[in-house]
Amino acid sequence: MNLEMNEQEIREVIDKIVKRTMKMDLTWDWPCGVAYYGIADAYETTKNEEYLTLLKSRVDELIDLGLPKVWTVNACAMGHCLITLYKATGEQKYWDIVMSKIDYIRHEALRFGDNVLQHTVSANNDFPEQCWADTLFMAAFFLLRVGVELKDEDMIEDALNQYYWHIKYLQDPTTGLYYHGWDNIAGNHMSGFYWGRANAWAAFTMSQVGNILPKCYLYPKYMDVAGSLNEQLSAIKLLQTEDGLWRTILDDEESYEEISASAGIAAAMVSRGNPLHTKYLNKAIKGMLKNINVDGRVLNVSGGTAVMNDRDGYRKISRDWIQGWGQGLALAFFDRVLVSASIAKDGAL
Repeated sequence: MNLEMNEQEIREVIDKIVKRTMKMDLTWDWPCGVAYYGIADAYETTKNEEYLTLLKSRVDELIDLGLPKVWTVNACAMGHCLITLYKATGEQKYWDIVMSKIDYIRHEALRFGDNVLQHTVSANNDFPEQCWADTLFMAAFFLLRVGVELKDEDMIEDALNQYYWHIKYLQDPTTGLYYHGWDNIAGNHMSGFYWGRANAWAAFTMSQVGNILPKCYLYPKYMDVAGSLNEQLSAIKLLQTEDGLWRTILDDEESYEEISASAGIAAAMVSRGNPLHTKYLNKAIKGMLKNINVDGRVLNVSGGTAVMNDRDGYRKISRDWIQGWGQGLALAFFDRVLVSASIAKDGAL
């Protein structure tokens, strides 16, 4: 996939975003997890040792200050950067925390139905029998990465099972787009909107499965991941704005353009490697670059968003502040743009 971009400019943007992100006071929860995933990804892509040093120094500080007393699905997102730190340094303390998160996911996290992870943000049962697209990044993708690393087939199957049921619960078979959440008790999608960042969580994490799972074609549930992603991206590309971005409610022209959603969706397109997406990605590169401030802050990122009650609930979420997930997803996008020339797939798997 040959994209229209200036490699030096992309490297400079990545550097600015990393440096600005490390100035944020992020701790063990999901904003930090997504942000530091982006930094770990930038290190793995660029091999810039400074990024690893910055990340290691901050995570070591957080470890010294003390781990949270309990994990949640959202807090498991921090496991992503710990995988990178362990593989880069060999220090067992990082892997021990990874495995404590895995133990939580496998044995303590609330589940319903066919062992589907319930989305949790605290020690309380905040959202009984609800699955949210967010869980795919925070827990399912993390579980898959560790399962592959350990060659643990039970763990891999558990991760793929999360993808399978989130697809069944959240993807609209008519439009191909993803709802934000599913309430298994009520049997509905609650307010039922195609929230942009939910689609980004789904698209980005699905786009990574085939890249990290050896012989992915031998896992029946992977075929659902590939098929779901192909349908989603073929629909979502048509909702791109003239500025090369996507809205906080994808099919609502009165909703604002939202950069974390745009980054995650575009990163998925790059990872998928379909040449028919090239023209959309070239627009996305321009749109994303316009939303990176001179100091590396990613602009126009919506704040933390529950499954809101109505359309206005999504439209009115503030986008005035720097957010860890905006920083991390922007890095994930630009990291993949940097290596896009080496990505080419036929769309089948």
